[in-house]
Amino acid sequence: SGGGAHLKAAVGSVDGVAGVVGVVEAAEGLYGVAVDLGTTKLALYLVDLERGVVAGRAGLANPQVAYGEDVVSRIAFANAAAGNGRILQERLMRALDGCIETLCRESGIGRRQVVDAVVVGNTAMHHLFCGLPARPLGEAPYAPVVSEALWVRAADIGLGMAPAARVYLPPNIAGYVGGDHTAALLASGLANRPGSAMLVDIGTNTEISLKRGDRLWSCSCASGPAFEGAHIRDGMRAAPGAVERVRLIGEAVTLQTIGGHAPVGLCGSGILDAIAVMRRSHLLDASGRLLEGDIRVRRGAKGLEFVLAEAAHTGSGRDIVITRSDVHEIQLAKGAIRAGIEVLAAEAGLGAADIETFIVAGAFGTYLDTESAMHIGMFPTIPPHRFVQIGNAAGMGAVRLLLDRNARAEAAGLARRTTYVELTTCERFTPLFTENLLL
Repeated sequence: SGGGAHLKAAVGSVDGVAGVVGVVEAAEGLYGVAVDLGTTKLALYLVDLERGVVAGRAGLANPQVAYGEDVVSRIAFANAAAGNGRILQERLMRALDGCIETLCRESGIGRRQVVDAVVVGNTAMHHLFCGLPARPLGEAPYAPVVSEALWVRAADIGLGMAPAARVYLPPNIAGYVGGDHTAALLASGLANRPGSAMLVDIGTNTEISLKRGDRLWSCSCASGPAFEGAHIRDGMRAAPGAVERVRLIGEAVTLQTIGGHAPVGLCGSGILDAIAVMRRSHLLDASGRLLEGDIRVRRGAKGLEFVLAEAAHTGSGRDIVITRSDVHEIQLAKGAIRAGIEVLAAEAGLGAADIETFIVAGAFGTYLDTESAMHIGMFPTIPPHRFVQIGNAAGMGAVRLLLDRNARAEAAGLARRTTYVELTTCERFTPLFTENLLL
């Protein structure tokens, strides 16, 4: 206070060294940003640090998708030529910076009030965000350049915040299990659950962790973007008009869409339900092959297809169908996830059906029907009460890491005590994957 001005300073600390991050008017609030760097989607949360509440949130497509739908193809692009990694980093920073600007404007605050940030993502996204070499992640033994927690000055990477604000990135667990899963472990409380407990965080890369006793195991499987509507003929993101539930009532198939609009396509939970309904109706055999003999199955340009909604009843004016190719995409994804579940259960000396608490996370995991997932064999057949669906655990963990400095030490402890299981070198994985392609 001086000369009539009433100011307050935000003080930050990195490795015990304190410093002023920024100065604002005394009446102005202090904010932070928590970011979940998904391979396909980015989620941002503007957090009021003084009240401890989320003041705004936003989601957008990851602009790096233009250079590869999955982390393997993105790593290959980064390694293909000098400067490619920088291109990926710059595209990401422009998107994030624009989103921060929008969140600040909508909340009526200035960027100088954003004094802290936490960013979580898989190890590849982490390295591309920080401008670290991605080459080691594309070559055995797939080791990260940095595993421990990092602090990066926001201004140095192109994020407009308080003058000396830093971005905190929690520790990575392994080459394909990153700080986003560390944050998810923190948010889910997996390590403190009684008995045996599993966390399945479903995304383009699905991370799985299992807790038994005092031990934790983790693995990562490439489940692809099919559950987000990609590579599906009538697939789409979860938006108004997307079919999110498919039910078989007697002989009739009923659809539920987001917002109650006429159907225009299928999002992930709708695709999963549709395939479960087709299997229950004996329109699919165990191999995923469509069977003739039902009025809803017809021959299309690329073979048999199941008509989910006729053009007269859709919002797009065209039929919504499920093709053999669509079924195959889901088989690949669910086969990888179930094989990962089985591998970790075996590591812990359990059968998958013995898991006492089964936590499902991720945007898709929030809305999927666990009965449908069990019916097609993506999840083990267990009593429904064992399932817990918690939404975006990585984002929730990032918010907690922003608000609770003690949580950062807890996250580091979780990363250190987790045993990583590399599926590419696990003898059990390929036979289990092949077996679990069956519906």
